[in-house]
Amino acid sequence: MSQVTLRPQKTAMLVAQRIVSDIQRRGNTVGDRLPSERVMLEEYNIGRGTLRESLRFLELQGVIALRPGPGGGPVVQQPDGSGLATALTLLLQFENAPFRTIAESRTALEPMMAQLAASRMSKEQLAELKYSVDHMGESLGDEAEFLEMNKRFHDIIAHGSGNVMFGYLVESLLGMLDGSAIGIDYPEHRRSAVHQAHASIYAAIAARDPEASATAMHEHIIAYARYAERKFPEVLDTPISWSAR
Repeated sequence: MSQVTLRPQKTAMLVAQRIVSDIQRRGNTVGDRLPSERVMLEEYNIGRGTLRESLRFLELQGVIALRPGPGGGPVVQQPDGSGLATALTLLLQFENAPFRTIAESRTALEPMMAQLAASRMSKEQLAELKYSVDHMGESLGDEAEFLEMNKRFHDIIAHGSGNVMFGYLVESLLGMLDGSAIGIDYPEHRRSAVHQAHASIYAAIAARDPEASATAMHEHIIAYARYAERKFPEVLDTPISWSAR
């Protein structure tokens, strides 16, 4: 078996990792300025080009914002799930993976999240979940509002699971599998069915019943997958594309 030679990491990446470690070590929070360019050049013992490459990378990851002008420079930010969504989309695109891949992933992930949320979701999150269900029911004639409440419902459960990874994963998957963007339509009778499913899931989570919550979510995701398979099989067969998001 041939031995794989691992390339050493670029200096700019190593410096970026040190900058993130130092942000945590100092206890920096969102909005804090990082040390000046002169200070960082001395501290990390690198050239200006390497430092700027490191900072540009961290800006793309949402760790910092580079503010121009006097008093500007790198400022700490809170990364969101957009970087993960982009990375996942590119990985799947270069594997020629179809949108069905995402639908299948949700079938495996979301019942577990609902199960955890039943015992971990806070009262505040439960109130937000109820609002999303109620507001969806009042907005069945408005597809844009329906889609917004649909996404919000699943986001709240993901974050309410108490597992940060689930929160970011579902946020990314829902972004990639935006039915309205890829061509999956929701007529009003279908919206009504989704609303009823959300109401059942909410009731199980509010009752703090993990098993019923997982079952209700599983049935909901399976029903969505069957609907998409029956009505829009060509969409599910379409390869995932970054430009399609």
